[in-house]
Amino acid sequence: MAVSAGVDGSIDVLIVGGGIGGLSTAYALARKGLRVRVLEQAKEFGEVGAGIQIAPNCTRILDEYGLLDEAKSLGLLPTGMVMRDAVDGSELTRLDLTDLERTYGFPYMVIHRSDLHGLFLRACRRAGVELLTDHRVVGYANTTQGERGARVELADGRVMAAPVVVAADGLHSVARGLLVDDEPVSSAYVAYRAAVPMGQVRRDVDLSEVVVYVGPGCHFVRYGLRGGEMLNQVAVFRSPKALAGEADWGTPDELDAAFAATSPEVRAGIPLMWRDRWWRMYDRDPIMTWVHGRIALLGDAAHPPLQYMAQGAVMAIEDGWVLAEHVARRRGEDGRVDWAAALAAYEAVRPEHCRRVVLTARAWGDLWHLDGAQRLRRNTILRARETRDYTFTDWVYGATALVPEEEPPMYPVVPLSSVELVES
Repeated sequence: MAVSAGVDGSIDVLIVGGGIGGLSTAYALARKGLRVRVLEQAKEFGEVGAGIQIAPNCTRILDEYGLLDEAKSLGLLPTGMVMRDAVDGSELTRLDLTDLERTYGFPYMVIHRSDLHGLFLRACRRAGVELLTDHRVVGYANTTQGERGARVELADGRVMAAPVVVAADGLHSVARGLLVDDEPVSSAYVAYRAAVPMGQVRRDVDLSEVVVYVGPGCHFVRYGLRGGEMLNQVAVFRSPKALAGEADWGTPDELDAAFAATSPEVRAGIPLMWRDRWWRMYDRDPIMTWVHGRIALLGDAAHPPLQYMAQGAVMAIEDGWVLAEHVARRRGEDGRVDWAAALAAYEAVRPEHCRRVVLTARAWGDLWHLDGAQRLRRNTILRARETRDYTFTDWVYGATALVPEEEPPMYPVVPLSSVELVES
């Protein structure tokens, strides 16, 4: 078996996956002086999708990387985030994002996913990261031949090795199978997206705000992109076909039916949605073990979430930052890394934080999609919140923890049952 690159000293880290998580981690490690190779299975580096939201816990890292100004030039800094009822359009609660920036020290940003991906791709090239496309990894293994390390097997039969392999290989991760025998969990919800030039939008839209409309079994998100040149929309709904066990679910007829009873503003956005593609929403149950010898999971391979907290890509970027920080702390004057200690420190802090996000995203999804009396109770609780009350964001928007002791406490849960409805 021919083994190329790795324990002979040509590279320090092999990263599988050239998405946002893989590239941001490659850059994080390269800027600490490590030699990094990234393997991407597609023929070109690129991202599929539309807009993405980046909270202060991520823009803080972009600033440290020297990439925040470039990101700002590509994205948009909204001044407010508003949650509305999708049925009647009324405001439920809001965040003042200008005050949020003062509170956390860094801005809340919206940006096109491909622009964020391209930012990290260019940064990797400047940092000398080796970027290989059309390399599909089909297997992982640890090795003790010579210096301890790990290797990957490619679809064409070749093998590559390195002291450490980082598996950023996504929701359907091959490497995850080394640690747990599980499958993605379907939420029975599906997302439709659209990112269109403002010239195609035949209605007035306030691009200073990120707006989410929450409704029975559905929600709708809207915000600007690329300095206000584009409108990004996301329409998410529970699929009756998925609940019935049908294979062809989330189809455009279900989209139209799901939003038929929503407010005029929401209904006005539905005709702009892309109808030739849709994204079924899956996550996985949290796992607390991410490291297998010299193989470490990262990003969606470790913690794929549902989208309700807008923290999926952010968590992957945080993973890479934390790993790089621990590597730097455990690198000797001779350049050698105590990988066992670095990986143990990474695994000691990240799984618990990401477990909280994954489970909270599920809970928020349930909360957003309530109907009947429970919807009214939720609305009452949300309307009672003060705009500058950050009780529910401190645990996630604050500085990324490097050790377990730095992980802040969760927010207090307010039971829906605590609200008494007054009959009119």
